[in-house]
Amino acid sequence: MATGHIPDYVVAADGSDYLFTFMVFFTLGLILLIGIGYFTLHSLPERMAHESNHSQFQVVGILALIALFTHNNLFWVLAVVVAGFRFPDYLSPMESIAQSLARMAGFKPSESDFATVPAEDSSAEPIADSAPKQEG
Repeated sequence: MATGHIPDYVVAADGSDYLFTFMVFFTLGLILLIGIGYFTLHSLPERMAHESNHSQFQVVGILALIALFTHNNLFWVLAVVVAGFRFPDYLSPMESIAQSLARMAGFKPSESDFATVPAEDSSAEPIADSAPKQEG
C-alpha cells in the first residue's frame, strides 16, 4: 500500500535505479559532446588553412598539435593568426628581377635556374649583342 505514492526516483525493490541509469548515460553523453566540441574547436586553424590552400599549412598543423599536447593557448592563437593571414609572395618578384638582370647581362636563364617562374626559352646560351663591336 505504501508503494503507490513513492516517487519514481526512489530505488525499486528489484534494485533498478532509473535516475542513476539516466545520469550515467547523460554524463557519458555530455563528456562525449564536450570532447567533440573541444577537438572541433581545436582543429579550427587547420581547417582554415586547408580551405584557403594556405602555403603555411604544415606550420599551422604543427602549432595546433603542439597546443593540443601542451595545453598552451599561445600556440593555438599563433596557429589561428598564421592561418588567417597570407604572407606576401616575395620570391616571385625576386626571381623575375633575377631573370631580367640575367637577360640584360646577355644570358638566357634556363628553367632549372628559376623553378617557379618559367623562362621563355630553356637554353642557357648567351644572347648575341645587337650593337656593333668596336675593334680596337
